[in-house]
Amino acid sequence: MTNDEKESMSVYHVLLYYQFVPIDNPEVFAGEHRILCNNLGLKGRILVAPEGLNGTVSGTIEACNAYRAALVQDPRFANMVFKIDEAPEHAFQKMFVRVKKELVTFRADLPSDPLEITGRRLSPVEWKQMLESGDVIVIDGRTDYEYDIGHFRGAIRPDCESFREFPEWIRSNFADKKDKTILTYCTGGIRCEKLTAFMLHDGFTNVYQLDGGIVSYGKDEQTQGALWDGLCYVFDERVTVLINHTEDRKIIGVCHHCGEPTERYVNCRNYCCHAQHLACEPCEELFNSACSMSCMVAPERPVYS
Repeated sequence: MTNDEKESMSVYHVLLYYQFVPIDNPEVFAGEHRILCNNLGLKGRILVAPEGLNGTVSGTIEACNAYRAALVQDPRFANMVFKIDEAPEHAFQKMFVRVKKELVTFRADLPSDPLEITGRRLSPVEWKQMLESGDVIVIDGRTDYEYDIGHFRGAIRPDCESFREFPEWIRSNFADKKDKTILTYCTGGIRCEKLTAFMLHDGFTNVYQLDGGIVSYGKDEQTQGALWDGLCYVFDERVTVLINHTEDRKIIGVCHHCGEPTERYVNCRNYCCHAQHLACEPCEELFNSACSMSCMVAPERPVYS
C-alpha cells in the first residue's frame, strides 16, 4: 500500500490521553468539555475527576488536531501527552463525558496519588533492556481478560477482574518480594501511576512502570514492540490493536470453547451475560456467539436472522 493510499484510508484519529492535575470543579469542567467535544464531532469516553482528566476519543484528523490544540491552551494540560492511532472510521459510537471520584477506580486503603509519588518511568528501550536482563518481576497492571489476548513475555497474569482488586492481589502474592525489582505496565500508563504509588506506600522499594504504556511501546521505532505476544486489548470498537511489529510475533489467545488459537473477541449474545470471550469463527457460529450452552439457550438471547 502506498503512502497516498494509506492516507486516504486513515481519515480518522484515535486519541488516548490522561493528566493527573487538580480540577477544582469537575462538574463545570465536564459540562464545558462536553460542549467542546460535541462541537468538534468527537466520539469517545472521557472521565473527569478532582484528580484530573482521562480520555479516549475518535474523530477526523482536523477535529482531533483542534481538540488537542484546545486542551494544551489550558495551563493544566499544557504538557498533555497524546497517543495517536490512525483509523478508517470512528472508534466509538457516542460521546460520553462523566464525572468520577477517581480517573481509574482503585479504592486503595493507602495513598495512591501519582503527583506525590510513583514508580520510576522507563522508556521503551529501557523497558526492553530490563525485560531482557531476566532478573525482574513483571506485573501486568490490567485485568485477566486483557492479559489473555496479549502480554509481555514472562509477565504474571493478574487474578483480577477489575482494577480495584489489585491491592489485595498484590499483597497476597508479592508480600515477600518487596525488595525485588518489579516492572509494571498497562495499556496507556494511567493504571500503573496509581498501582506503583500504592506499592511504594506499601513498602515496595524498587518499582518501575512502562512510560506511556503498551500503546507507546508499540509505536517505538527502536523496539518495534518486541517481546510482546498477541494483541493489545483496547476499550473501543477496534477491541484489539497490533503491538509487536517484528517477525517474532505469536498468537497466544485461545478459543473459549475449543482451545484453538484465536485473536477474536466476541460478546455473549445472552443479554443477561454479555461476557466478552475469545472465540474462533467456527465456534462463534456453532454457539451463536454465546459463551456457554446455558447462554446459548437463554430466552434473552437474540437469534441470527
